[in-house]
Amino acid sequence: MGLAPEDAFSVLPTTLRDDLLNAFDEIVKNYRERRWEPSELNGGKLCEAVYTICKGWLEGGTYPARADKPSRVPNRCWDMQTVYQQVPNSRSARILIPRMMLGLYDIRNNRGVGHAGAEVDPNQMDATVVLYTSKWIMAELVRLLHKLTIEEATAIVDGLIEREVAWVWTHGDKRRVLRKGLTWKQQTLLLLLTEAGDVAEADLFRWLEHPGLPSFRKDVLKQLHRDRLVEYDTNNRVVHLLPPGVTAAEALVAAEP
Repeated sequence: MGLAPEDAFSVLPTTLRDDLLNAFDEIVKNYRERRWEPSELNGGKLCEAVYTICKGWLEGGTYPARADKPSRVPNRCWDMQTVYQQVPNSRSARILIPRMMLGLYDIRNNRGVGHAGAEVDPNQMDATVVLYTSKWIMAELVRLLHKLTIEEATAIVDGLIEREVAWVWTHGDKRRVLRKGLTWKQQTLLLLLTEAGDVAEADLFRWLEHPGLPSFRKDVLKQLHRDRLVEYDTNNRVVHLLPPGVTAAEALVAAEP
């Protein structure tokens, strides 16, 4: 089944889908920028949307327009296991996903996020748990809604992580920066922002239509690496956007004329 990332939650009401995707996007964005506390806080918002979707799925696919914030969330998650016990093939929606949500909520409430004097300060380890638990939950929702394999659902969620930039044109395996007046370095950062994970040097060179590969390596990639905006692996010829590079690229997006 060839499902595009933008269609992953098309069965949901638009506003509920936006609640889910906006919370997930904020987790990813804040993690990239090493903003640990906001990254963890948005785990709670994600859980509210996920709870609403699971409940709607278990009740026959009837979804409200917006995410619901139930009282005593941990209790409601535990209740799903028994309340919907008779729903066939429902283990993921009533047991697995709700139990993962319990972990996210516990980090939100008891690990120094949102509360002065809590036992643990916001940190990268907890934020990493939030990020990858959120990715697992999102992939499991996609699998549940569309009857996909785990591998197919995970690939779709990886596609969701890619940042949408209005003036980066995408068509198949082609990318073009449409905004004029940017340096080669700035264009490179923007292209990397729209991609998830490592990007091949050859792809960046092709997308930019840079006049010379030796110059591109020396004057663009190596300098961005020196400035700690990207990690440039010269052995495997791949480039990865680092947190300061995310911040620089997001500043360019924010400064859109």
